[in-house]
Amino acid sequence: MKSNKIYNSLKVTVLAFVALLASGTLEVSAQNSTVTPYSRFGYGILSDNANAAQRSMGGVGYAQRSGRAINFMNPASYAAIDSLTFLFDMAVNAKGLSTTDGDETGKNFTGGLDYVTLQFPITRYGGGAVGLKPYSGVGYNFGSEIVNGHNSREGSGNLSELFLGVAARPFKNFTVGANFSYLFGTLLNDTYVYTEAGNVSLFERVFEVRDFNVSVGAQYEFNLNADNSIGLGVVYSPKMNFHGHAYGLVNYEVNSSAAAPDTIGFSKLNGNYQKAETWGAGIAWTFEKRISLEADFTYQPWKDARFGAIEGFDAENSDGQQFDNRWRAALGFSYMPNPRGSWFKRVNYRVGGYYSNDYVKVGDNSLREYGVSFGLGLPAPSAKTMVNLAFEYRHRQATPAPLVKENYFMVTVGVNVNELWFWRNKIR
Repeated sequence: MKSNKIYNSLKVTVLAFVALLASGTLEVSAQNSTVTPYSRFGYGILSDNANAAQRSMGGVGYAQRSGRAINFMNPASYAAIDSLTFLFDMAVNAKGLSTTDGDETGKNFTGGLDYVTLQFPITRYGGGAVGLKPYSGVGYNFGSEIVNGHNSREGSGNLSELFLGVAARPFKNFTVGANFSYLFGTLLNDTYVYTEAGNVSLFERVFEVRDFNVSVGAQYEFNLNADNSIGLGVVYSPKMNFHGHAYGLVNYEVNSSAAAPDTIGFSKLNGNYQKAETWGAGIAWTFEKRISLEADFTYQPWKDARFGAIEGFDAENSDGQQFDNRWRAALGFSYMPNPRGSWFKRVNYRVGGYYSNDYVKVGDNSLREYGVSFGLGLPAPSAKTMVNLAFEYRHRQATPAPLVKENYFMVTVGVNVNELWFWRNKIR
C-alpha cells in the first residue's frame, strides 16, 4: 500500500506555505519596495491589491472568478474553488523609477517579496483563503539647501495585511465572501538638518499601526449560452479609525556629542487617523473560457478621512494633512488559444491599462497616475502550475503644477500552484 505522490506534494506545499507566511509576517513589514517622494504624504503609496496575473491586465479583478486562481481583490471568488483542490500563489517584483524635477533627474531600483496566499475548499459550496499582502509603503530620500546648511528628508516602512477570507455560494451563480485582516506596520518620516558648524538635528515622525480590517464582496454570473457568460462583482470596505501610536522623536548632535532623543506629542491614533471606505465594481465577459474582457472602477472618499498632526511636532501643518478622493478605472483583456492544446496554445496572453486620481494632495495639487501592462501565463509542462509574468509601465505626476514627474517600469513574477486536496490512491 502506498499513497499517491499528490498527497505527499500537498503536505510539502502546505508546510512551505506556513514557513513562508511565518517568515513573511516577520520580514515583509520591514521590506520596502516603494521609492517615490510622493510617499512622504499620508500613509504612503497604497497597494494595488492585485495578483501577478491581474497586474498584467491593468489590475482588474472584481468580477473575476476562477477555480484555478486566487483572487483576493474580491473575497466572493473563493467559493469558486473545487472541493478537491487547493491553490497556492506567491509573487516577487522588481521596479525601476526615473524621476524628473525641473532640470534634475534621478534613477532608483528596488524590489522584493510581494504577496503570499493559499486558498482551500471548506464545503462543496464554499471556500477560504489566507495570506499576507501589502497595504501601503513609504520610501524616499531627497534634500535641499537651507541658510547655513542643508537638510535631508528620508522615509521608510510599510503597512501589511495578514488576512483570512471565507466565501459561500448560497444559490447557483451567486457567491458572497469576506476578508478579515490584521493590519500592522511602522512608517518613518525623517528630516535631518546639517549646519555648517557640523551640528546635526534629527526630527523623526513615527506612525505605528496594529489594527483589524474587513472587506466584503459579492459576485453573480450570467450564463448567456454554452460559450458566453457575463460576471458582475462588487466589493466594499468600511471607513475605520486606525489604532496604534504616532509620535515625534527629536535628536541633537552638537560637536559630535549626541544627546538623548526626546519624544514629543506621543498620542494614540484612534479618532485622529482614519482609513477611507472603499467601493468597487467590475464586469467581465468570458468566451469559451479562452477569452475575457474585464473592466473595474474603484472609489475611495479620502477627503472625509482624518490624518491628524502631532501636537508640538508637525509645525508645517498644525491641522494635519488633507487628502483627495481617490478613484481608479481599469480595463483588461486575456486570451488563451486552446486550453487543451499544446503547451504554446495553453499560454495565456494578457494586456491592460488604468487611469487614477490618487488620495495624496501636494498643496493644491492632485496626484494623477496612468499605466499600461502586458503579461504571460506560462503553464508548467507536467503539472497544473502557472508562472505569471507581468510587465508594467506607469507615469505619475501632480497637476496643475507638474512638480516631480515619475516613470516606473515594474516586473512581477508569480507562481500559482494548483493541487488536489487530501486525495489518495491506494494500491494493494
